[in-house]
Amino acid sequence: MILSVSCVMSTVSSGQHTRPMCYLLLLMILQLGLHTAEGVWPLPQTLISSTERFHLSPQAFYFGYGRQSAAQQGCSVLDAAFKRYFALIFPDYTSGRWNLFSDKNESKILLQICLCYNLSVFSGRASLKAVTVWGALRGLESFSQLVYQDDFGSYFVNKTDIKDFPRFQFRGILLDTSRHYLPVQAILKTLDAMAYSKFNVFHWHIVDDPSFPYQSRTFPDLSSKGAFHPMTHIYTQSDVRRVISHARMRGIRVLPEFDSPGHTKSWGKGQPDLLTPCYKGGIPSGTFGPINPALPSTYHFMATLFKEVSVVFPDSYIHLGGDEVDFSCWKSNPYVRAFMQKMGFGSDFTKLEAFYMENIVNITSALNKTSIVWQDVFDYHERVSTPQQITHINYEVRSTLFFYYAELSRMTKAGMRVVLAAPWYINHISYGQDWHNYYTVQPLNFSGTEEQKKLVIGGEVCMWGEYVDATNLTPRLWPRASAAAERLWSDEKQTSNVDMAFPRLQDFRCKLVRRGIQAEPLYVGHCKQEYQGI
Repeated sequence: MILSVSCVMSTVSSGQHTRPMCYLLLLMILQLGLHTAEGVWPLPQTLISSTERFHLSPQAFYFGYGRQSAAQQGCSVLDAAFKRYFALIFPDYTSGRWNLFSDKNESKILLQICLCYNLSVFSGRASLKAVTVWGALRGLESFSQLVYQDDFGSYFVNKTDIKDFPRFQFRGILLDTSRHYLPVQAILKTLDAMAYSKFNVFHWHIVDDPSFPYQSRTFPDLSSKGAFHPMTHIYTQSDVRRVISHARMRGIRVLPEFDSPGHTKSWGKGQPDLLTPCYKGGIPSGTFGPINPALPSTYHFMATLFKEVSVVFPDSYIHLGGDEVDFSCWKSNPYVRAFMQKMGFGSDFTKLEAFYMENIVNITSALNKTSIVWQDVFDYHERVSTPQQITHINYEVRSTLFFYYAELSRMTKAGMRVVLAAPWYINHISYGQDWHNYYTVQPLNFSGTEEQKKLVIGGEVCMWGEYVDATNLTPRLWPRASAAAERLWSDEKQTSNVDMAFPRLQDFRCKLVRRGIQAEPLYVGHCKQEYQGI
């Protein structure tokens, strides 16, 4: 079989977030067989499978570009994907042989790729058509999941028709690298697994109170004094470039978060006069609170830092945090209180936080970045009727179902685009099949107009790091995060039944294990190929 690629339009950058009208058509004309493959996770919008099957031989399988394709050999993303997916499709074939377009005889199978997600296989030939290179990557992933082995080790693929596109454009995973440092290799392994589940945003919560592992060239003391260790527990700018490059090759954008003014204790170790001195009994207590919003030097520092960050992280989005700010230290500081009186804020510290966040949003806007903030910022802006500077809100409320539906309704009514994270805090675990909770979320089941619901651009699985490091990250994340992945990709009506989803997710979990992802079991059972260890 030869897999060839054609593109109906040129490739786009990884920052592209316009929802493509893309589809996948997989038509396989294959010889008759008795086995029906388990299929694709997340479930495609339309999938029709047959018991007809075609035998695949690694020696006779080729990738190639269609003659009319806008992308040709030399497209780095697809060239690399061909090598990667050859190894995923034929994991037992160790010669490392793969090819681009081939004009071999009809006994060879050609998968011809065109850049939106349209894949056909017929008479020993397959065609994947996509509007963008990123759609082609999703189609390659779907094709790879359709290939299976019989008990004798032979490879087969069944006749299948697929038309596909993502339900939401933003499908994210958050990793917290401050509370526990995650080695670069653990992040890269997570990006691999994200691609298998068709996630497309890596939200890197890179710094927080416990540590500041990002190594800044402009302010090197931030990591040399704020990281757990100044040499071993940092991310150099070379490390960051490696993560961004690895993500881009898998159609994943990297969204950095530098959360402030709260969650910044580690920042103060390397940047004097940044944090607010706390007072007790009218004198400094020796402790420090959030970033000091009353000093002009604060905004000069933040502008300089974000100027560097905007270059190191080229994505058009940046996350500014803004959550869980403890006002007690601000309240204790006489200079902060005097600044509030001067600004006319009275004793409303939400106005002070809104003032700070508006300044930070303006700084990042001047750098041509679109800001994402946690929900607290919207709450304070709305209450004090300040001009709305935020165009994206990442929603962080750990509360009841009815509460976050009410918040979704309120935020979208105000015209805000929303990313839903509340029901997918996957660092929380419980005995049993808690993936059901993530799978049965209905992101659009809130009171609002169709226009409001269009403002929910997607969702995000959050893996906060209080009890998570590289020893347990992967099994805690997978395959539980894959349940949310199907909710964000697939048609809700077709994927509302957990009993029907269970055998498919079990099969997908085994595929992850076969690919070297240490995904934990869903329940009693076994995989044909068990995890062999590191």
